[in-house]
Amino acid sequence: MADPKGFLTTGREVAETRPVGERVKDWNEVYVPGSLLPIISKQAGRCMDCGIPFCHNGCPLGNLIPEWNDYAYREDWSAASERLHATNNFPEFTGRLCPAPCESACVLGINQPAVTIKNVEVSIIDKAWDSGDVTPQPPERLSGKTVAVIGSGPAGLAAAQQLTRAGHTVAVYERADRIGGLLRYGIPEFKMEKSHINRRIEQMRAEGTKFRTETEIGRDIDAAKLRRRYDAVVIAAGATVSRDLPVPGRELNGVHFAMEYLPLANKVQEGDLTVSPITAEGKHVVVIGGGDTGADCVGTAHRQGALSVTQLEIMPRPGEDRNANQPWPTFPMLYKVTSAHEEGGERVYSVSTTHFEGDEEGNVQALHLVEVEFKDGKLEQKPGTERRIPAQLVTLAMGFTGTDQANGLVQQFGLELDERGNVARDADYATNVGGVFVAGDAGRGQSLIVWAIAEGRSAARGVDRFLTGASALPAPIRPTDRALTV
Repeated sequence: MADPKGFLTTGREVAETRPVGERVKDWNEVYVPGSLLPIISKQAGRCMDCGIPFCHNGCPLGNLIPEWNDYAYREDWSAASERLHATNNFPEFTGRLCPAPCESACVLGINQPAVTIKNVEVSIIDKAWDSGDVTPQPPERLSGKTVAVIGSGPAGLAAAQQLTRAGHTVAVYERADRIGGLLRYGIPEFKMEKSHINRRIEQMRAEGTKFRTETEIGRDIDAAKLRRRYDAVVIAAGATVSRDLPVPGRELNGVHFAMEYLPLANKVQEGDLTVSPITAEGKHVVVIGGGDTGADCVGTAHRQGALSVTQLEIMPRPGEDRNANQPWPTFPMLYKVTSAHEEGGERVYSVSTTHFEGDEEGNVQALHLVEVEFKDGKLEQKPGTERRIPAQLVTLAMGFTGTDQANGLVQQFGLELDERGNVARDADYATNVGGVFVAGDAGRGQSLIVWAIAEGRSAARGVDRFLTGASALPAPIRPTDRALTV
């Protein structure tokens, strides 16, 4: 146990953020560089090394949290990094982007603020990179088997790294011009600077993984031909079909999916564009959707110089404490103030958009909404609550409905889908097509980064066993596993 009295003597401290007035003028990460190391050892000492560490249940990766908390408390950073990497290929991604269901399941969180697990995690991996503890791990011998991975998001990268280290020759196909999937073009720079992706890609290259960008399976390469070329295929193409809002005025200029808006802002930071073709500068911006993608749109609009930013959510405002029907250790729906919300804007709950209003040139100028409430388990509009708000840019951030079928990948492989439109798979992550596996959101549906990495690792075991007859690779979750709920 790290510090037997740590949870009694030390209060919770989190990463320090840069002043709002400073950070909205740039695209760097919002946290003060180096602010965690002076406090993180004592924070790690708050871990109680529980007899049954429920943080393991909260995290689908099965992260060995008490173990690396103990090493961080003792400032044995090399050992902490080894324990961290034992279950997680990319802790610098999860330490920045995951909503930390492990902290919701922390036993200390029953009656005190939970251990800052996420902050400890990112401190360990950043220290490991700085000290040179993160090195390529090429296989000792090659199997002679080849694997194609379709998609380079967290699930695809995790599967590719595991299979490469198992000795297979792996090629990752990505339809965008850079590797990373939503990590690259869906996550703004201020949440995770892309240098973290770049150095992980270089590690994977050194291990032997091959990368093929600007190649879309289904359009650029026929899926059936790809299957014949490789001994196995892993589909990790994500759930990239955005949920639409079919109301009058949807066709107006200035109404965009979040995943049309965010990638262009990231391309500016990559140096591909001088100015984004879709910009919030000088505009009243409305973001429809109250989740993390909506918050990303809010922060991006602030940095582009929006006149105002309003975020709409159809559900009621969550409370700041657990509801009775969301007891520990489940992941509760709580009112969350992200760094983007700290920077300004208005959040409006329990409202539904009725239609968009445009000008004579077909540009959106306003949004009409109405308040809603639950009645008999259904959302109903409240008469007399209609109102109009200005909007010259609207982003739709209402989630995703499934994997892309328009590119022909599903049809060309001949894949079966489940009742939710995801690619169906068995206990080994295998589809109905021999040698074709699926991992991540393409099979699970829209989910969290920790679930994507866990699926990538688990699918890699299924592929390895298919290719060799047995596998020593870990499989932290089954395809049917779900987050802990009531």
